[in-house]
Amino acid sequence: MKKTSKTNNQAIDSKELVIAMDELEKENGIKKDVLLEAIETALVTAYKRNFDSAENVRITMDKDTGEIHVYAEKDIVEKPEDIENSKLQISLDDARKINKKLEVGDKAEIEQVPKNFGRIAAQTAKQVIVQKIREATRNFLFDEFNERKGEIVSGIVQKSDGSIVVMDLGRLEGVMPVKEQIPTEHYKVNDKIRAVIVDVERGTKGAPQVVVSRAHVDFVRKLFELEIPEIYEGVIEIKSISRDPGKRCKVAVYSPNENIDPVGSCVGQKGIRIQNIINELNGEKIDVIEWNEDPSIFISAALLPAEVMAVDVKPEEKFAQVIVRDDQLSLAIGKAGQNARLAARLTNWKIDIKSESQFREMLAQQAENEEETEE
Repeated sequence: MKKTSKTNNQAIDSKELVIAMDELEKENGIKKDVLLEAIETALVTAYKRNFDSAENVRITMDKDTGEIHVYAEKDIVEKPEDIENSKLQISLDDARKINKKLEVGDKAEIEQVPKNFGRIAAQTAKQVIVQKIREATRNFLFDEFNERKGEIVSGIVQKSDGSIVVMDLGRLEGVMPVKEQIPTEHYKVNDKIRAVIVDVERGTKGAPQVVVSRAHVDFVRKLFELEIPEIYEGVIEIKSISRDPGKRCKVAVYSPNENIDPVGSCVGQKGIRIQNIINELNGEKIDVIEWNEDPSIFISAALLPAEVMAVDVKPEEKFAQVIVRDDQLSLAIGKAGQNARLAARLTNWKIDIKSESQFREMLAQQAENEEETEE
């Protein structure tokens, strides 16, 4: 379908907009073509709102000069009497006054010079640019904080109403939902606290929302990296962490270097390294355990401080039967089952703990059942 236009030298001069767009592309990374497209779309809306909403218009902006041109698009009909709407249609004779090559069914573009549109165009373009800067800033912050997932950030508590805690992180707010808070902690406005970034989401208005946590296992992981150089350097590896936030945490560590004591390095001389982490967690107890590829040895260590007598493992089921002395049973299980539960999470094995007496009774019962079966 052919198109043509009637040129008019009274185009709107918007050179300042071109300069602004060039600077935005250079400093904010907003592509000039993207800006132009957004401005042209916004100008069409502004034109229809302020002038004639019934017309089909196309508005262009020259990316080099900033000149804005408004074109009314009209369908070409054969005769004047065929015109049903003069704002949308034009006769063939009138169209050929613009371009002799036009035919019925083509579109003719007639340039318009609406009065005062220069002012409206400038305001519209400014609004689009401000919006695009805002969007670019939001996208930049989203990408920046999204790449920082798993990092620890510091912030000032702005709001704490017993549910969500809002932190000032500088350029953005950090939100700490109830499930990401340590249950034993109480946060007050103006408190300076640290937390780990666990997620970055798009807010209702497009602004990025940073979700932070003090209850997540990654918070403990990062604290270990900060306090223990050997972990940060990769000499010691954290194999797994299980945690009951605010109460107890178990951390399994390992070093391929036989000359390095991974547990001793994490605890530090006189316990100073681990104490710094405990202080940050407001007294949460931390058990540092040496990881071992032998599940029996690892499970025994995971149940510390209880002493384990024997471990019978079924690898295909990832099930372990653990035997402890009678006086160690309550310690192995822990208050409300905490020690056993954390050990199971740490090792990723199902663990059944029995005292020596219980185990003997179980064996005796099995023997009795076997005898009855034979009879």
